[in-house]
Amino acid sequence: MTEQTAETHRPMPLEGVKVVDAASLFAGPVIGTFLGDFGADVIKIEQPSGDNLRKMGWEKDGVSLWWAIVGRNKRSVTAKLSTPEGAEILKRLVADADVLIENFRTGTLERWGLGWDVLKEINPNLVMVRTTGFGQTGPYATRAGFGTLAESMSGYAHINGQPDGPPTLPPFALADSIAALAGAFSVMSALWWRDHGGTGQFIDLAITEPMFWILGPQASVYDQLGVVQTRTGNRAPFTSPRNAYQAKDGRWLGMSASSQSTAERVMTLVGRADVIVEPWFVDHAGRLQHQDELDDAISAWIAERDTAEVISEFERVGAAIAPVNTIEDIFADPQFQSRDYITTVEHPKLGPLRMQNVLTRLSESPGRIRSVGPDIGASNREILQDQLGYSDADLAKLEEAGVIAMPAEDPA
Repeated sequence: MTEQTAETHRPMPLEGVKVVDAASLFAGPVIGTFLGDFGADVIKIEQPSGDNLRKMGWEKDGVSLWWAIVGRNKRSVTAKLSTPEGAEILKRLVADADVLIENFRTGTLERWGLGWDVLKEINPNLVMVRTTGFGQTGPYATRAGFGTLAESMSGYAHINGQPDGPPTLPPFALADSIAALAGAFSVMSALWWRDHGGTGQFIDLAITEPMFWILGPQASVYDQLGVVQTRTGNRAPFTSPRNAYQAKDGRWLGMSASSQSTAERVMTLVGRADVIVEPWFVDHAGRLQHQDELDDAISAWIAERDTAEVISEFERVGAAIAPVNTIEDIFADPQFQSRDYITTVEHPKLGPLRMQNVLTRLSESPGRIRSVGPDIGASNREILQDQLGYSDADLAKLEEAGVIAMPAEDPA
């Protein structure tokens, strides 16, 4: 029995919270995914053609594997919000909602009559997350913005990569994911404030800002020292030894000895206990000045041993090292297996599907995956008809006008 199955009887912390997810692609929708994983009722509003994420990346048998994850624990409703009829659907949905997530370019919802000034009159308790590349204000506010731009402008790409190589962008949605984490935290902060005497409010979430924040004290370092951080490969500019080293069997391992005691253990292990008594070894600044000497010793020691022996010896002396895993390695890793990092859910078309589990573990009210990403408009009748009162004739008219798209097996 997987952890997901064993926990299905336990309450989840966000049960009863209604979330309307009108965002697309990644940063905004993943906020909804995080909230849905912990029990929120997430209603996903898609354009009649479907969220763009349905057509991006890897597929099997016509099923988007990315959508299966990001769309999990959500119910799909279609509505073309740029039309008056579609805007009316959104207004009805947010009338009793707790959270609205959107990521249209700044000013777009206002043009459609769906700005914050309108929605807060409909529902003063609404928390609205406005996710854009650069925020609702400033000279770049109306520019198109994606995570790649945030990874570039924040300074991340400039410091990522080898010293003699180009700035390096991540091969995954890094900035969007970080923005989603910041957005989910902001939603919970706003809900707490609202429920303890405050009111609804909107959250201005620029994808660039969380990406910039996580890069450490660069702003203060530049302000006080005039230092512009550069690319250092697998080394770090603030501690040594820290690098990636290749074992005898060809496997790479990542190692950090950021505490003094760990650095001493590592150098003793690799046969260079003599450096521990050097005056320069007592702090990070001194070790950084001699990182070539430290790296050479560690690299040579690791290169003479297979991965298993390296890890065993580091564990014996209480030092930290880990293999650079591929996803194939992760599937076989006993730590990942024991904690169910990758869990199995049932997909209606693919059958058993492996995907990353719920993020973080609550001891008394854990989250869980209740469903995978739904078909387009799968909950149109359940929500538009049963909850909002649209009749069969209404749905047929909206479908004919291109405002909604009904599921193929359930035409209006």
